Amino acid sequence: MKKEIENIPDCFYRVSIKALILDEQKRFLLALERKGVWELPGGGLDFGEKPEECLVREIKEETGLEIASISKLPVYYFTEQTGSSGVWFCHILHEVKVKDLAFTPSDECVELRFFSKEEALKENTLPHVTKFVEMYDPSNHK
Repeated sequence: MKKEIENIPDCFYRVSIKALILDEQKRFLLALERKGVWELPGGGLDFGEKPEECLVREIKEETGLEIASISKLPVYYFTEQTGSSGVWFCHILHEVKVKDLAFTPSDECVELRFFSKEEALKENTLPHVTKFVEMYDPSNHK
């Protein structure tokens, strides 16, 4: 993955498809990576892959969760530049419902937890997660 990121021309974005999984209180699900930072579930869109396929693959790989439904349209979209490599990312979030929360830890994810905006802002999150949290409006979700 690192080599892929280093080879992205300046005029392109690395596309990241993320899942917005909500509980009844409209708190969102974050995944704790092994390095101790909270992340949105999902990952990089492979060339030729549909966003829905990316979410199914990434969520299954990271958490063992199975997706029941995915919103047809994204619910959040934003860009950011990573600090270390300087690569620009395009983050696209779809609202996702999972069949259940039968979590299986993986090399990428050791814990899942639902957060309110206020709770998430107190945690160690990746910069794009903080950006999402600042944009998140629970009243926009049924």
